[in-house]
Amino acid sequence: MTLRTRFTERFGIDHPIVSAPMDLVSTAELATAVSRAGGLGLLGGGYGDEEWLSRELAAAAGTRVGCGFITWSIDARLIDTALSHEPAVIFLSFGDAGPYVEQIHRAGVPLVCQVHDLAQVEEALRIGADAVCVQGGEAGGHGKGTRSTFTLVPEAADLIAARRPEVLLLAAGGIADGRSLAAALVLGADAVVAGTRFWATRQAAVTRAAHARAVAITGDATRRTGVYDIVRGKDWPPVYTGRVVANDFVVRWHGHETELVEHLDAARAEFSHAVDADDVDLANMIVGEAVGQVHAIEDAGDVVRTMAAQAEDILTGGPLQRRPGAWSGSGSHP
Repeated sequence: MTLRTRFTERFGIDHPIVSAPMDLVSTAELATAVSRAGGLGLLGGGYGDEEWLSRELAAAAGTRVGCGFITWSIDARLIDTALSHEPAVIFLSFGDAGPYVEQIHRAGVPLVCQVHDLAQVEEALRIGADAVCVQGGEAGGHGKGTRSTFTLVPEAADLIAARRPEVLLLAAGGIADGRSLAAALVLGADAVVAGTRFWATRQAAVTRAAHARAVAITGDATRRTGVYDIVRGKDWPPVYTGRVVANDFVVRWHGHETELVEHLDAARAEFSHAVDADDVDLANMIVGEAVGQVHAIEDAGDVVRTMAAQAEDILTGGPLQRRPGAWSGSGSHP
């Protein structure tokens, strides 16, 4: 079983599947499980907690993983910390990656820039990104939410082919099984980045209550909002919102952000208590629309292998692809 792409060849891996660098969720346990299964796991460096980052990089030693950061919230020191562990890749999102390009390339590490529209694709190509990850609005967590994966990927593929054809293209947003992996490859991607599907694995740093809620809902239960950024005091650029489960807290405050600010102390106390109590009616659950394709909390390595097997079957016209109703149920490959 092989799905050979430019990405698998350049990184020396078996499957064109990357686990998203989800802040604090993507620990060494998750990233190494994905890499050992033949994909590429990324640590979620997020906003830049150096103690957490150093601990997880050390825990991943001996397994080839990468590391992702929220670009606007970090500095060169955090990049150096990651580079000192010789990561497979540095993955930068949500901000100007330009100041870090020379630093990353000097260390001989590839740079992936996550982008959300064609203007950002052009900017990533201009500054020298080795790969571009286009994220559709279906994705969980932050993004612009203005484009869908299905239309953005082929446009980005054409733009890259015309401007810098050596640059790799990754697709993110709504990627959860072999169908979406196969679709992304057909649309021109060299690999996919999956967040929600790996969030819903046993190795992810996610509570049991959150996992139980995820299995019970569909993609209709998510919404793009900024209320959790307000209550957490995260100074996100206004262009970005986060896709989360539309729980009681979101329903109460979305569209009433001015009132939320006016009652911020009480809302923060309520939110903090909910996090401590694992109360998913109030605490944030950061997942994308692909949550509707999650029917069980599985091993991350099994998710990698199943996605690859399903996609290969589809792309080669195998028996599963031709079988009516073959994709219903848990989504596991028979």
